[in-house]
Amino acid sequence: MIEASDLKSSTALRHGFFTREGGHSDGLFASLNCGFGSGDDKPTVAKNRATAGEALGVPGSHLLTVWQWHSPDVIVADTTWDPLAPPKGDAIVTAKPGLAIAVLTADCAPLLFADMEAGVIGAAHAGWKGALAGVSDATVAAMEKLGARRERINAVIGPTISQPAYEVGPEFPAPFLAQDTGNADFFIPSKQARHHMFDLPGYLARRMTGSGVGKVVNLNLCTYSDENRFYSFRRATHRREKDYGRQISAIVLNAE
Repeated sequence: MIEASDLKSSTALRHGFFTREGGHSDGLFASLNCGFGSGDDKPTVAKNRATAGEALGVPGSHLLTVWQWHSPDVIVADTTWDPLAPPKGDAIVTAKPGLAIAVLTADCAPLLFADMEAGVIGAAHAGWKGALAGVSDATVAAMEKLGARRERINAVIGPTISQPAYEVGPEFPAPFLAQDTGNADFFIPSKQARHHMFDLPGYLARRMTGSGVGKVVNLNLCTYSDENRFYSFRRATHRREKDYGRQISAIVLNAE
C-alpha cells in the first residue's frame, strides 16, 4: 500500500492507498481486487478485503465501504454494516476509532481526509460527476459536524486517472465552465477535434484548497498508465475487457 507522508506522520491514525498487488484474485482481477461489485468471486474479494484490513490493524468486517453512485452523499459511520448491503453514498466520515472507512476506485479519485487534532477522518470517491457535485465539500462539512475544523484538515488525492490519459467529449467542459469559468484551466485540447483532456486531480485540488481545507496533497499517481500497480476502468474499456478490479483506499483512527 502507498502512504502519504502527511498522514503517515500521525500516531493517531493509519491509512493506505492500496494497489492491485498482494491479493488472491486472478485473471482480470489479479490480485487485490476489493470490489464486491465486480464479477470476481465474492469469497475471494472478502479474503482480499481481510488482507487490506489486516495491513491497517482491523478485521475485514471493520473495513467499511459504501454503494458508490457518483453523488455528493456522505455517510457517518459509528458501527459496522453488511459489506454486501452497504448504505448508498460516495463518502464516509467517522470519529470512531477502529472503523476503517474506505472507498473503491479504478480511475476515479480516492480522497482521504484527517483532522488529527479533533480525531475525525473522512474518505471520498470522486469521479467527475461527484467532483462537480461537491463530494469533497460535503465530506469536509460532515467532518465539521463531528468536531473537525477545515483549516486543520489534511486531504490527500490518491491514485487516479491523469490528464494525459483522460480524454473527454465536446459536451464535457460545459458544466464545469458554468460553475466557474476558471475551470477552463483543467482542459487542454486533445488530438481529436473538439475533444479535451481533463485534469480531474487538478480540479479537486483547487476546489478543496478554495474551500479552506488546510492542506491538499496530490500523490500524482496515474491508474491508467501504471498497469502493474493499478486497475483502470478506462484501460479495460479500451481493451474491450469484460470487467476490471477495484483498488481500495482506507483510513482508520487508532484505538486509545
